[in-house]
Amino acid sequence: MGLPTYGLMNVDWEERFRVDRLREERLARISKLLAESELGALLCFDMVNIRYITATHIGTWAQDKLNRFCLLPQGDEPIMWDFGSAARHHQLYNPWLGDGRSRAGISTLRGAMLPEAGRAEDVAGKIKRELAERDLLGEPVGVDAVEPAVLFALQAEGIDVVDGQQLMQAARVIKTEDEITLLNTACMMVDAAYEELYRAMKPGMRENECVALVNKVLYDMGSEHVEGVNAISGERCNPHPHVYTDRALRPGDPAYFDILHSFMGYRTCYYRTFAVASASKALVDAYRRCRYYLDAAIELIRPGATTAEVVSIWPRAEEFGFPDEEAAFALQFGHGVGLSIWEKPIFSRLVSLDHPEEIREGMVFALETFWPASDGWSAARIEEQLVVTADGCEVITRFPAEDLIVAGKPYYTAGGTLALEREPQSNRNTRLDESSEEAIPTGDPGAITLR
Repeated sequence: MGLPTYGLMNVDWEERFRVDRLREERLARISKLLAESELGALLCFDMVNIRYITATHIGTWAQDKLNRFCLLPQGDEPIMWDFGSAARHHQLYNPWLGDGRSRAGISTLRGAMLPEAGRAEDVAGKIKRELAERDLLGEPVGVDAVEPAVLFALQAEGIDVVDGQQLMQAARVIKTEDEITLLNTACMMVDAAYEELYRAMKPGMRENECVALVNKVLYDMGSEHVEGVNAISGERCNPHPHVYTDRALRPGDPAYFDILHSFMGYRTCYYRTFAVASASKALVDAYRRCRYYLDAAIELIRPGATTAEVVSIWPRAEEFGFPDEEAAFALQFGHGVGLSIWEKPIFSRLVSLDHPEEIREGMVFALETFWPASDGWSAARIEEQLVVTADGCEVITRFPAEDLIVAGKPYYTAGGTLALEREPQSNRNTRLDESSEEAIPTGDPGAITLR
C-alpha cells in the first residue's frame, strides 16, 4: 500500500499526523546526536532549525532576519529567545517550553541596530550565562548561521564557536512518520494547483497571472507559505532564469513551473513543463530526453545506493551546452526536502561523484532534470519528489508528467479537423504524426499528452 493521503485537518476518529509525536521525535533526534557529538551545545539562529528544536513559529516574515535564537545544551531542554510578545505567547500556548524557557531576547536585526546599542554583546552574555550554569563553558558550541557581530561577541566571551550546521542536517535527513505525512500532504496541494493552472493556461495569459493563480489555490487550501513559484515561458526557458516576469504566453511556447510552498512547515519543490496550445518536434524531443534522465535516476533509488551512482547516469555539463559542472549546477540535480528545500542529500555531478552520500530509508528528496531543445530556445524541466522506502522509493508528486502535456484551446486545421485532439487522461501516450497532423497512439516515452 502506498502512502495514504488525508484531509488537511486533524480529526479524532482517524490518525493522520500527530503534532505531539512530531515535536517529541524531532527534539529527541537532535538531542541524541548532540549527546553523541563533541559539542557542548547547539545555538541556532536559522528559523527552520529553531522550529525543528522548539516547535515555535512566528511567521515567514522573520525567516531571513536571524533575530530569534535558541540554545540546546547537552542533556537539557531547549531555551528560546524571541520578540517579547512572541515569547509571552509561547509561554501561554507552548507548554513544551515551560519552566521559563521562552524568554524575550533579540539580536541585531541583521545589523540594523547600531553596534553601540550592544545587542550582539547581549546575545553573547545570555548564552554565556546558560553555558556557565551547566558547566559547559569550555565545550565547543555549534552554530548554524550567525551575524558577524554576534560571532565576534561570542568569541570575545571565550566561547569556542564551531560549525553546527552538519549536526542539524544529520538530524533532519531522515524523516519521521509525521514529517513524511506532511510532505505528502504538501505535494497533494500542489497537484491541485497544477490542475487549476493547466485548465486556465492559454495564449495571452501572463507568467505573473500563473503565479497569482497558484498562490490563490494553495492559500485557499491552507498553505502556510508559498515560498515561490517559478513561471518560465517561451524563449526565457533557455537558459533558465529562475524568476517569473509579466511575459504573455504564446502558441507553441514551452512553459515550465516550479511550485515551492509549505504545509505545517514542510515544503515542496515540484517542476512541471507544458506546451501552450501546440508543441514543436524540438520541444517534444527535449521533453523525452529530460524525462529519460529523470526516470533513469528514479530507477536507481533504493537504500544502500549512493548519490554518485545516481548522478553518474546524468549527462556531463558539456553535453548540454555548459563548460563545466559548476556552470550547469542545479539543472541535473537532487536535494533533500523537509522544513526547507535543499537539505541533505545533494545529488550533483559537481560534488557527488567524489563525495557520495548513502541513500537511506526515510529520506525525502526531489530529483530534477533539464534539457535544452535543438531550436536553441525551448527547454524542458521536470521534477519528482519521492520517499525512500525499504525496497525502493515512492513518488509523491502525482500531477501527470510522463508525457508532455499541451495546455490551452486546441487549434483546427484548414480541413476542419483538430490539429491536436483532446483525449481522455487514460490515453496518456500520444504523439503528432507529421504527415497527417493527427494525434495517434504510440508507446514512445516522452510523447504528447492531450488532456
